[in-house]
Amino acid sequence: MASEQIFVGLEIGTTKICVIVAESRGDEMINILGVGETPSRGVRKGEIVDMATVTECVHEAIVDAEEKTDVEIGNVWVAITGSHLQGFNNHGSYSLPEERQIVEEDLDILEANAKEVALPPANIFLHTIRQAYHVDGNRNVIDPLKSEGGLLEADFHIVHGIKSRIHNTLRCVESLKLGIEDVVLSSLASAQVVLDQDQKNYGALMIDIGGGTTDYIVYVDGAVRHTGVLALGGDHITSDISVGLRLPMARAELLKLKEGCAEDPVRSAGGVITLKNDPGFLGCDIDRIALETIIHLRVREIFELVRHDIDITDEGVLGLIQGVMLTGGCSKLKGIATVASDVFDLPVELTRARNVGGATQIFENPQYSTAIGLTKYAMAVTRDSVPQAGMFERLAQGFGGIFKKRSR
Repeated sequence: MASEQIFVGLEIGTTKICVIVAESRGDEMINILGVGETPSRGVRKGEIVDMATVTECVHEAIVDAEEKTDVEIGNVWVAITGSHLQGFNNHGSYSLPEERQIVEEDLDILEANAKEVALPPANIFLHTIRQAYHVDGNRNVIDPLKSEGGLLEADFHIVHGIKSRIHNTLRCVESLKLGIEDVVLSSLASAQVVLDQDQKNYGALMIDIGGGTTDYIVYVDGAVRHTGVLALGGDHITSDISVGLRLPMARAELLKLKEGCAEDPVRSAGGVITLKNDPGFLGCDIDRIALETIIHLRVREIFELVRHDIDITDEGVLGLIQGVMLTGGCSKLKGIATVASDVFDLPVELTRARNVGGATQIFENPQYSTAIGLTKYAMAVTRDSVPQAGMFERLAQGFGGIFKKRSR
């Protein structure tokens, strides 16, 4: 098997470190060879707070993946999240010196012009994702190369974040002597396997609810229109249960998974949940309505914050969305789709990685959507040549997301 057919996705999450090893089947499909994972330590709300501990966890997950797949891992595609990441839409234009055939260098100049914006001093560009090209007023040109024209324009969605936090992730991985192919926004990675092209064309909002963050992305007319990250996730629901019902965190997590429901408690059958004695824990009775109220309020808050962010950033875009797709580990929470439907007033579907082969138990679990999506993203973009500059150099030059023109 040729080494270039192997793609490795690394997700450094709040609750788990996950490494997916996959191979390209040459037919737009990826085949999962295996997954390595370990509980995450040293990560809060999707961001590294203890470098040494996280590095140890990543090493454990890499070794686990190598042992399960018999693949020696040398290079990885890394997902990145965190509330410091921000996205905005911008328009770029470039007047050619004379009307002639458009070449690749013209597209580079156009993109550079679109990035002539003032970022916060601590921030750097991560992705520049093309939405649509225009040539001499002809809108939505799919590929302007070799077309003739004098005025080249394009709309882009630009993602940026705090340099030091992005570099922490790079340093963690590179300290293990691993090469970094690219750093990819988590929601962009998940969307590669959660959304199909029809959904992207018709308009879709994908929400990936993990342990410490909620990542979301909007597609309209086949292009990325909005991205965002909330520093809220499943762990916050667990914490609310722990505080509200005076339970240890581990017991609160177990209660959430086994008995939790996010639906409005007015629909609840009520009753009492009996927790049995365990070493170090005296059993007790839990009022079901109290539990469901706590869960419902936090879940509804998460969705309302997502909706508010989209509304204030891109007014009217929600009217272009045909449906909401929920993925991530927390999407398995009972009743969560009902709450999302109430908040967005749209059809809601629970989903996970699709059009993927290999280990069924892996791709059927929505908590692996991001890591699997990294390998699908890798397969799509490596059809282009890979720049030789190192990742730190590319980010320093403002060219993070080295395959930005092909991001989709």
